Amino acid sequence: MILHSLKICIVLSCSLAISLAPTGARAEGEWEITPESEAALEKGLKWLAANQGPEGNWESNDLGLVGMGALAFLAAGHSPGHGQYGPNVEKALDYVLKNAKPSGLLNISNAQRDMYNHGLAAFVLGQAYGMTNDARISPVLDRALKLIAYTQCEDGGWDYQARRQKHGHDLSLAVMQAKALRSAVDSGLEVSPEVINLAIKSVREHYRAASGKKNFDDPAVQAEPGQFTYDGNRVSLAMVACGVVCLQEFGEYDDWRIERNMRYLVDEISKVQPATNHDGRPPKDAYSLYYVGQALYQVGGKPWEECYPKLRDALVGSQRIDQANPQQSGWWTDIQHVSGKPGQLYGTAVGCFILAIPNRYLPILQEGKIDSLKARSQKN
Repeated sequence: MILHSLKICIVLSCSLAISLAPTGARAEGEWEITPESEAALEKGLKWLAANQGPEGNWESNDLGLVGMGALAFLAAGHSPGHGQYGPNVEKALDYVLKNAKPSGLLNISNAQRDMYNHGLAAFVLGQAYGMTNDARISPVLDRALKLIAYTQCEDGGWDYQARRQKHGHDLSLAVMQAKALRSAVDSGLEVSPEVINLAIKSVREHYRAASGKKNFDDPAVQAEPGQFTYDGNRVSLAMVACGVVCLQEFGEYDDWRIERNMRYLVDEISKVQPATNHDGRPPKDAYSLYYVGQALYQVGGKPWEECYPKLRDALVGSQRIDQANPQQSGWWTDIQHVSGKPGQLYGTAVGCFILAIPNRYLPILQEGKIDSLKARSQKN
């Protein structure tokens, strides 16, 4: 049972009930899905299935990366134990579930990866639970969410290690926990407003106006350019996308910072060039792609319509194709953070996830805006 002292009561919510069978929603047209992108998605899934290994973990002990492998299949509409890739989804989820610690922590790697792996894996478990209502997932997800609440720092952020302290470390950690919490909501669960309020405060503190001014209630400061940063200073495409995703996940859909950051994001993605080299190196690193794709989709409208085809086609053109060795065709690799087979797992999982977004199978892609979440976040 959830400890009431943590104030993260989790209850089934009829208003957010998800069908056990993924239904998705039809893509809006060829501008979202093309025959080439469908073929690339299938090639990516085929590579993931062929290279998963008997333990189901692609030779990685990072539960977050293994969860990402499962997410690729889930995003394409494959349920655990059912259909062509059902066994692959099941093996990946089983690896995460059996390695969850009694404390709720979803990390068996270095302690410095605690909350990275935990946030990623908890997000995937939330999506899988929303799609399947698998009874095995519920207690693991329950403990995982308790741990997120328990380790939230006093300023609303999180540290790399699963520990509570005065200050959180950076925005990259906050976004992973944000997605895990929103995943729980999308899957019919409820999250404490105290946790959300603190997290929103932390995210906003990572925003930097071009002038450096901190008076964000001033309309003049709001009107000037600005971006989300890693630590209050360092700007990157990944952090800009992370900040947008965080605010969207927490129901802050009208926050003026979103539009400021989308300007930067759209400008950067507009520079992406078509790819035809098929060398397995995507247009951006896997971490950035993962959040950029979600930021574009969540905000929707013109940014999604203009930028998604660029990302999609660049992924299709950069996917590794090896005519002499078909078993090694279909992957992408991460170009910045992870190398070797885990890097191929990460890159391929993200590539498949981006290409599968228009299918809208995942609960987090079906629900859209959840106004009740914003209402809860405003309660004290």
